[in-house]
Amino acid sequence: MNKKGLFITFEGPDGSGKSTVLAAVYDMLKKNKHAFNVAITREPGGKNNVIAEEIRNILLNRIEYQISPRAEALLFAASRAQHVKDFILPNIEAGNLVLCDRYIHSSLVYQGYARKLGIDQIWSINAFGINHVLPDLTIVFMINPEQGLARIRHNQLREFNRLDQEALSLHQLVYEGYRKIIAENHNHTIIEVNAALPLVEVTTNVFNIILEKIKVHYGE
Repeated sequence: MNKKGLFITFEGPDGSGKSTVLAAVYDMLKKNKHAFNVAITREPGGKNNVIAEEIRNILLNRIEYQISPRAEALLFAASRAQHVKDFILPNIEAGNLVLCDRYIHSSLVYQGYARKLGIDQIWSINAFGINHVLPDLTIVFMINPEQGLARIRHNQLREFNRLDQEALSLHQLVYEGYRKIIAENHNHTIIEVNAALPLVEVTTNVFNIILEKIKVHYGE
């Protein structure tokens, strides 16, 4: 296959269910016969990426660290730069379909909008790191902060990290930030899904969105 791969990212507030849906969609795609491979990964960190995973551990698991907002933003960007170089870009160049749980829009929303560092400033440092590697499609799972946090509290299997412990006010800003990004998208590369619907329905909706994108991109 000479065609470059397809890069799709999953975004949304905490507790939106995007990670669960991504795993389900990945399994559904693997069961179908395609002329391309499907690669799955997530951020911060990345599949089989020691450097990016070490940064993830600092960002999410070292709760005792008092990380400044600016340092946090730079660490996310550094992890992403390594992730792009070692995993995302090689898979795209190989013609694979790459599904990624969070990417640059998370930094724009969490650090740029919610942490009030400025969306343009966060875009600048990330643009340098990713070197023009942008998603072909971003699916944003939207759910209000109260519902999302309630899901987190009731999901005993979900990783509970430093960002989950932030005050409700920050999660409300995250929700607003995603709303802003969706509203300002003018090139149709961002699609919103209602993550408050039953899981089966959300999964089906997302799977159909991706199948349509595959059809256009790969001609399947």
